[in-house]
Amino acid sequence: MSGRIEILASGMVTAVGLDAASSCAAMRARLDGFQETRFLGAGGKWQVGAPVPMPRNWIGAKRLAHMAAAAICEIFEKVPAAEGRTDLILCLAEEGRPGRLVADGGDFARQIGEIISHMPLGAIRIVAHGRPSGCVALQQARHMLTEGSEYVMIVGVDSYLSRLSITHYLAEERLLTAANHNGFIPGEAAAAVLCSARHPGHLVVTGNGLAREEAYIYNRQGEDGLDLPLRGDGMTRAYKAAFDEAGVAHSDITLKIGDQSGESFGFKQTALAMLRTQRIASTVQPIWAIGASLGNVGAAAMPLMLGWAMAATHKGYGPTGPILIEASGDDGACGALVARAP
Repeated sequence: MSGRIEILASGMVTAVGLDAASSCAAMRARLDGFQETRFLGAGGKWQVGAPVPMPRNWIGAKRLAHMAAAAICEIFEKVPAAEGRTDLILCLAEEGRPGRLVADGGDFARQIGEIISHMPLGAIRIVAHGRPSGCVALQQARHMLTEGSEYVMIVGVDSYLSRLSITHYLAEERLLTAANHNGFIPGEAAAAVLCSARHPGHLVVTGNGLAREEAYIYNRQGEDGLDLPLRGDGMTRAYKAAFDEAGVAHSDITLKIGDQSGESFGFKQTALAMLRTQRIASTVQPIWAIGASLGNVGAAAMPLMLGWAMAATHKGYGPTGPILIEASGDDGACGALVARAP
């Protein structure tokens, strides 16, 4: 990505709110949507999760399609001029992830289209890289806007609340339970942001960086049986690429928003990247972690964090200056971006 992208509006469906305004207000107040689910966890107890309070008991891909459609409709209600003139990039769970609810991205996109048939969409692209999908989508959005698209909407939707997901991550000892304090709470969410290069918005993305971490969380289970020590190389490169493109230094950052969901791996990765990129002393930079309110929301993370950053700058409760937003995946993919108020 080169140049800047304007973020005009956001839409959200989360465990703490069914629109962007209520979700951002709840996260700002440090409220959470954690509750017992109907999935059995460790020791035969109900697994704690962060489900979305949907009006009907939809399940599987149909549930996610209605969540995504609600986030899309919220944006069109805010920016009605974008109806019929918007291309869509759909961010989904990484292929092959246990318990992935969307088997066919194209069919899933058609389901969303049927739900919002009164609000036509343009071209639809699929990005299936889990939590860092939004960074990849921003690069694609830049190309689409350069090639003539007036609006591009990035939509992320995902859920870890499925029987196969719960069973798999319990077996891997990665879920937060009474016996395991180094784990995440499974959640679900949908979030969307509307991008443009022609119209002024409430947030500007000025830098984007993508890289890969060799010592990712599962590297010890690779074909070579590696167990590489975590040095934060991938996130460090992503930070540097985003800073270079935005023309800022780490010491210029005034706020960080991250997808850390509770596992120590994510916090260590962020700490190492901070240590390796900050060379000038600065005031303490607050870190807002969406996992504290929503748990692990997968591919919805980056659009959701962009929407929260936009709300914080637009309403004035966030620090002034550049904002660093980051996300990483279990396969080592690392993404970081720099945004600021216009």
